[in-house]
Amino acid sequence: MASTCCSATAIDTTQIVILGSGGAAMAAAITAAERGAQVHVVERGTIGGTCVNVGCIPSKHLVRCGQLEHWCELHKHQTVSNAVNGCPCPGMLDAPKLRTARQALVEQLRYQKYERVLGENPRITTWHGEARFHDPQSVWVRTTADDGSRVDTLLRFDRCLIAVGAAPCIPPIDGLAEVPFWTSTEALASDQIPRRLAVIGSSAVALELAQAYARLGSRVWILARHGLCTRTDPLVGDTLGAALVSDGRIEIRCHTRVERVRYRDGLFTMTLDSQETSVEVDALLVACGRRPNTAALQLDAAGVHWDAASGTVPVNDRMQTNVPNIYAAGDCTNMPQLVYVAAAAGTRAAIQMTGGDAKLDLSLVPWVIFTDPQVAAVGLTEAEAHALGLQTQVRTLPVTNVPRSIVHGEKYGFLKVVADITSKRILGAQAVASEASDMIATVAVAMRGGLTVPDLAELLIPYLTASEAVKLVAQSFTRDVQKLSCCAG
Repeated sequence: MASTCCSATAIDTTQIVILGSGGAAMAAAITAAERGAQVHVVERGTIGGTCVNVGCIPSKHLVRCGQLEHWCELHKHQTVSNAVNGCPCPGMLDAPKLRTARQALVEQLRYQKYERVLGENPRITTWHGEARFHDPQSVWVRTTADDGSRVDTLLRFDRCLIAVGAAPCIPPIDGLAEVPFWTSTEALASDQIPRRLAVIGSSAVALELAQAYARLGSRVWILARHGLCTRTDPLVGDTLGAALVSDGRIEIRCHTRVERVRYRDGLFTMTLDSQETSVEVDALLVACGRRPNTAALQLDAAGVHWDAASGTVPVNDRMQTNVPNIYAAGDCTNMPQLVYVAAAAGTRAAIQMTGGDAKLDLSLVPWVIFTDPQVAAVGLTEAEAHALGLQTQVRTLPVTNVPRSIVHGEKYGFLKVVADITSKRILGAQAVASEASDMIATVAVAMRGGLTVPDLAELLIPYLTASEAVKLVAQSFTRDVQKLSCCAG
């Protein structure tokens, strides 16, 4: 019910209500509008969600600046100054300037790809307010009027999409709630490069920001509860760990538990592993994954099943919840928390909500961590294939055998391909390399097209590209690539 302090109105013509404005919500709104629906997008915060505002875009800008700083330091090549929106060379680091450039990029993309798209579409209405379900056919939206009063509006819908995304998950560490720690949001908004930084967690966000800050001048400790990249092939974590510490500014402590955090006189002190040791730093980043923003939606009022412990809303491959006219997509569901998965889910949800039929196939989901070297994978690992009873043939190609990697001076990395021993069908691949994302994208397309290892070995792939590694590792199933010429056919 509406609060007694608020005025209330009702709108009865709404066909589709979308809660959120991130990747899933935008894809759904655009597709639903294209298919003739009237769409109401409800956003409680900044239009655009995580990716453009406090996720992919600003983090990759920071990562790129760190890479350029590192490259300049290695090669003392002062003429690259300001190559990317103010990124410096050694001795020229201007952290406030980097933040200003990063924020300008965020604002530009938010306007071009989100605010303008919504504003110029006559079939889409945007609401800035808090949403909560009233019943399976309507939501209350609380907005703030010009005079500061709160207004509750009841939006009735034929279909609704829950696409509220997720926020940083904060672990229950003694004292953490009382100290001014960073999440990724604060780390990406800071105009300071701390002298010493501790990172709790080993997520993709943790690893990317840890290396970026290290390359911009911080001394960094990564405090990992388990290991690095533990959900994929063990060689991945081992190789990435060696690469990260090789810069000389990162220390990785695996199988480490942070027991207590204290803050005094501008310094954080963390007690580790049952008081056996401690770490003192100037800044603390907590990057332990993300939790869906579903707690305030009053999902029970609509009868929507959700996991109160994790916050997730389970959906099927058509993005349907247990309530026939209510759908969910993106990071608030039980699907992988990847923006391209969210966008694909949003598109398919919109098709479903407008009378079509669309499924999301998650049998092949490539993923990337944008460290340097990058980490990427798709499909099954060797261990996963064996657990399914599959017999495999496996080849691992070090980057020291890839011409492009040789030119770049790469020391750490590989491309590993897992194939079925009989059919030679590709079951999966893992890569650690400066351009591992391109390698794995090539493998993913090949897997989707049903190509076998011999098919890959015969492909014509341009010389000195990252994708050439895919051809070379395929050739290594039957030949010794070390005995081939640079541009082997």
